[in-house]
Amino acid sequence: MPTLSVIVSGPAPLGRFRACLDSLTTQHSDALDLVVAVPGDDPAALALAARRELADPQLTVLTVPAGTTAAAARATAVRSARGQYVQFLDPATDRLPAGAADALAERLLSRRAPAPDVLLCDHLTAHWWDPAVPSAATDLLTSAPATTTLADHPELLDVPPLLGDRVIRRGLLTEHPGLLDTDGHDALYLSYAVLLLARTAARCGTAALVRHRDRPTQPGSGAATPLAVFGQYEALHQLAVAADAPAAVRARLYDRMTADYLTTLARREELPPALIGEFFGRAARHTAEYRPAGHPRPGGLDGVRHLLLARNLPLGYRLLRTANDRRRAARSLAGAAAGRAAAARTALRRRIALARPLDADLAVFSAYWGRGAACNPAAIAAELAELAPDIRQVWVVEAEHAELLPPGTDHVVPGSRRHAEVLARAKYLVNNVNFPDGVRKRPGSVHIQTHHGTPLKHMGVDLHDHPAAARGLDFDKLLERVDRWDFSLSANPHSTEVWQRAYPSGHQSLDYGYPRNDVYYRATSADVRAARARLGLAPGTRALLYAPTHRDHEARPVPRLDLHHLAEELGEDTVLLVRGHYFHAPDPWPAGSRGVHPRVLDVTGWDPVEDLALAADALVTDYSSIMFDYANLDRPIVLLADDWDTYRAVRGVYFDITADPPGPVARGQDELTAVLTDGGWCDEAAAKLRHDFRLRFCAYDDGRAAERVVRRVFLGEGEESLPPVLPLARRTPAPTPEEAAREAAPVANQEASR
Repeated sequence: MPTLSVIVSGPAPLGRFRACLDSLTTQHSDALDLVVAVPGDDPAALALAARRELADPQLTVLTVPAGTTAAAARATAVRSARGQYVQFLDPATDRLPAGAADALAERLLSRRAPAPDVLLCDHLTAHWWDPAVPSAATDLLTSAPATTTLADHPELLDVPPLLGDRVIRRGLLTEHPGLLDTDGHDALYLSYAVLLLARTAARCGTAALVRHRDRPTQPGSGAATPLAVFGQYEALHQLAVAADAPAAVRARLYDRMTADYLTTLARREELPPALIGEFFGRAARHTAEYRPAGHPRPGGLDGVRHLLLARNLPLGYRLLRTANDRRRAARSLAGAAAGRAAAARTALRRRIALARPLDADLAVFSAYWGRGAACNPAAIAAELAELAPDIRQVWVVEAEHAELLPPGTDHVVPGSRRHAEVLARAKYLVNNVNFPDGVRKRPGSVHIQTHHGTPLKHMGVDLHDHPAAARGLDFDKLLERVDRWDFSLSANPHSTEVWQRAYPSGHQSLDYGYPRNDVYYRATSADVRAARARLGLAPGTRALLYAPTHRDHEARPVPRLDLHHLAEELGEDTVLLVRGHYFHAPDPWPAGSRGVHPRVLDVTGWDPVEDLALAADALVTDYSSIMFDYANLDRPIVLLADDWDTYRAVRGVYFDITADPPGPVARGQDELTAVLTDGGWCDEAAAKLRHDFRLRFCAYDDGRAAERVVRRVFLGEGEESLPPVLPLARRTPAPTPEEAAREAAPVANQEASR
């Protein structure tokens, strides 16, 4: 019989689920039994778990029905467990460090100490900014006896209620069947209940044997309602009485309960405004009802809060909080006299707007920090105008870009009175970056983050260890903005995993494809010819789109190619369309690099970029995300990776693009010239690389992404009614320039014969 059964249950993003399994299947301990309960409506997790089960005889995979509660999933898994002890891990938050299973088994099998009912182990709290923070329980667990009872050491209830920290004798669970598969009994209840029922409790040395990722989820993200805690504490107090727990234990439980309630009330961002009144009232009743006779209150400001709660004085509590808020606000404004009048006006406008109800027929769009109607938001807006024309659209656009908007586009300028109004009242807010910090997430509003590329380089909180790329980014502010997201768009499984990791919050991933890429499947031969005509490209001319990306370690763009020489080498039938990165606008090219050759066209300011892609016969780029979009066209792509090692070290990357490229890789100009002149850019080997790349990174792009977004988010249709994503083999990209020219030739000949 194995010593320890580790049970994994609960929903989790695929990337975290994989990381949890990795931490278990690499333990290599003979004492280990692994049981994984996977929801039946998560096919990606089921497929991953099934593959691991085939490779690991210690692993058993159970499929539980969709919607199964956490308690029911744990109960199902326990019935399949074979170990003498069980440990519960949440795949969304928990990992086992290397060697943890052997360390736990060694303590459980030790002859020098009796086997306990519950073994407490320490954990590391892994925030996004620090992967190894000691827990708050380290000192407590270090000072407690190796084996003791809760009656002798009630302070063991101060160990944070993380189920992964408790290794529980399986017999204790079978002796008390009410611990599992009971409605409302979540992790908090079970964490404390096993200690209340345990005859003995022990600690496992001083090493941290669990790694817990702590990241609060946004209100309304699908997490358990904050009100669920009351039922759990009621059940715990009833259990303490039934188990005849000593007075000191019940007093400690009371202290833990009131501290939890006050912490929740203090963290206003985690408690929806509509629930504050009910939460305070129920917390007040518990604080008064369960207080042991003569039990002292804490001192200082905490004691005042405790007294206001115990006497059910919500008005007094709000006044105390308001006074504290005003003191903090006064301190923060002391050194900021300049601009206070403007800030006050903005705040007043926002408060007035927020006092009005949401406008269910208003959608606000923005892209690239107000640069205009572009990218995924523009594609969604166009589809919304077709499918739901009754929803009014307003774009947020900086004043200098407003004149470039399509005629008749309703827009607001940031900082204006109407800007505050529409941001406060719109039900739908769509952006490919983040809206400003002052935008408030209102109940009932829907925030859609579309992103603007597939991530090769590190993004979001993954930039924490790359200061040259982060450039002073305030990660706390970033996470506050991310917490407003309801939906996050993705074009492929890789992006889905990265967004969940780089932008941790409670948002839901929409694996629908990028709406801006729909045009690559909808464009006709006439569209391709028109795009080339606007650029002045004659039929038969080979057009190469060269689009280098931004380097975080370079203050100015550094030319990586001698464009004049390259144009000469490629010959008179080739035109270079050169598009600089928008970070360097309005002058993205070094002095002397413009107008270097009549067949080198600077198209940096050309919009939309999709026109350039349709017109180009091939793409030459380095590490720009344009390659992932262009791959949808199934046209040749060549990488210029002359500084890959430097770029990877400075920015950080999620995979090696030179090992899994979309086409041939050139390490310098000479190699690039050779590839573009000897046929290597479009041979069978290049086509094979491109096919594999498209399978991986064009998984969801099939021309109907915008339709899926509009029908799911704006029209409220269920997933089952949306158009399914077409397999890659059944998709037909837009015609190549050569195909478009051939299609036009018969028409031209007929007209000439007339």
